[in-house]
Amino acid sequence: MVCRTISAELPNCFLNVSRRLITKWGGVKRSIDFDKLRQLLSSDIVEGNEERYQFTWPDKRKAILAANAPINATLRPCPEESVDFDTTQNLYIEGDNLDVLKCLKETYLHKVKMIYIDPPYNTGNDFVYEDDFAESASEYLANSGQFDEQGNRLVTNTESNGRFHTDWLNMIYPRLKVARDLLTEDGVIFISIDDNEVENLKKVCDEVFGEQCVECYIWDVREPGTMPKTAKLTVRKEHEYIIACFRSQSCKRLKKYASQKYINADWTNADNDPRGAWMSANISRGSEGSTGGSKSFVITNPAGISFDRDWAVSKEEYEGLLADGRIYFADNGKGVPRRKIFKTDIVYSTQSSIFEGLSCSQTQAKENKSLLGGSYFDFPKPIKLIIRFLQIISDKDSIILDFFSGSATTAHAVMQLNAEDDGNRKFIMVQLPELTDENSEAYKAGYKNICEIGKERIRRAGTKIKEENPEKAQHLDTGFRVLKLDSSNMKEVFFSPKETTQQDLFALVDNVKDDRTSGDLLFQVMLELGATLDSKIEESEVDGKTIFNVGDGYLVACFDPKVTDEVVTSIAKMQPTYAVLRDTSLADDATATNFEQIFKTYAPNTTTKIL
Repeated sequence: MVCRTISAELPNCFLNVSRRLITKWGGVKRSIDFDKLRQLLSSDIVEGNEERYQFTWPDKRKAILAANAPINATLRPCPEESVDFDTTQNLYIEGDNLDVLKCLKETYLHKVKMIYIDPPYNTGNDFVYEDDFAESASEYLANSGQFDEQGNRLVTNTESNGRFHTDWLNMIYPRLKVARDLLTEDGVIFISIDDNEVENLKKVCDEVFGEQCVECYIWDVREPGTMPKTAKLTVRKEHEYIIACFRSQSCKRLKKYASQKYINADWTNADNDPRGAWMSANISRGSEGSTGGSKSFVITNPAGISFDRDWAVSKEEYEGLLADGRIYFADNGKGVPRRKIFKTDIVYSTQSSIFEGLSCSQTQAKENKSLLGGSYFDFPKPIKLIIRFLQIISDKDSIILDFFSGSATTAHAVMQLNAEDDGNRKFIMVQLPELTDENSEAYKAGYKNICEIGKERIRRAGTKIKEENPEKAQHLDTGFRVLKLDSSNMKEVFFSPKETTQQDLFALVDNVKDDRTSGDLLFQVMLELGATLDSKIEESEVDGKTIFNVGDGYLVACFDPKVTDEVVTSIAKMQPTYAVLRDTSLADDATATNFEQIFKTYAPNTTTKIL
């Protein structure tokens, strides 16, 4: 009996780790966990580290470090690829999302109401997401030494080799860690995921946000007339998961959403109500007696029959409905009170833990093909799903972030909902410019990377939404500023003082890289000084020099050379919160000497900064 138990437990002592190739079990190369083996063979507790509940994985400490490590990067504007660059409040940012999130962190700290991400599902396909977030599996194996001298792979590309969970966790953890800091106190991040990583993702979210702030929902992917793909040798998957992470437990609540739950009801108007056709809805919370809560009270119908129970409305709300002729008593006044719902009423519903009836990826793929002229994404999330997230969490002026933007469904959803409810939500899309495969339909259509597809989708969706809502077109913001992640605008110092020559010092007289523009410098200081990247930017000219006014005087800057006292005085008279010039901008020593005195005279409260 003991031997049989040990035999059953023995496989748990073998690890699917590719490096320490000690033995084989079932044809898969594995290594032995000797601590587990010793405990299995012992009748007493084996000495060692004290056990405690924890969630860990290889290189977790590196993932934590990656979240906290500083970066030397900036965001450079790209007006030629933008739409309505000067007036839009939307952003499309190209670059590795971890670095972009770090660039945004200070400026957008606690300003983002909702984040939605659809990260890679880690299905074991031939694609690896490491720190550079764009490495093919073959590159990964080469870089990590997993080829023998003959060039043969040491590990098969399956989930059992342990690589996928570890790499995926090391990718997602630091991004969630930084993203949490961007959320408002009542903000939420919704994450789409499937079975492969839902358990690990839930544990990561528990650690980053706290268990009390994390919930798991189901997305029913079925839709009338369509059917999800059936997996071989198992049941058909008709669901995916949505992990919701709330920034604060005290603000862990969702709004009701405008619903069409009664759209197929039997509408009548038996009492000729001038408000038109109506149906009746139940307001009872069960038929048992009152529980004594705030919505427990007695209602007496016209026939004199009393009902003492819990209701869906308070007593004050009931009396208001009764006075407004919105209470209906069935059975000629002898029945339980019900609420009249008119066909023209907007009905608000509470979201359940199952998101259903919200279209599916197959339908959205067809809609995208109609919009873009080709099928460039296999499993795009439906707009209706993202709109539901927006309805239950966002306000009409919220900032919405998606840092796995993909086909830019979130941007499309934000613009669509703004058109429907007159909102002014703003989106920030972040996407790595991952190259499209040369054999793909997207590449053949001229899209060399994913960002090009996303930007074109936003352009066409914005045009379509304005055409469908001509009366609102003038006020709808369907534009976006394109920004691209790049290294710092400032020259790097590679040598210690001992190694630096006089020639090196002359080369560093201008500390800005030669290929950087005034626009690049402006967006750098906007990030550094807390001006949001959608801020209004106005340009003026004084003495032949361009002056940038950001956010109606929050930041004023000039990066042109040979700036005179006249220009400095003009900037000071604007009395901005911050004033910025380049180190090499001042025309001469006299201007440099007068600089501080000019600001003391005209703008004593302005903070000045020299790049």
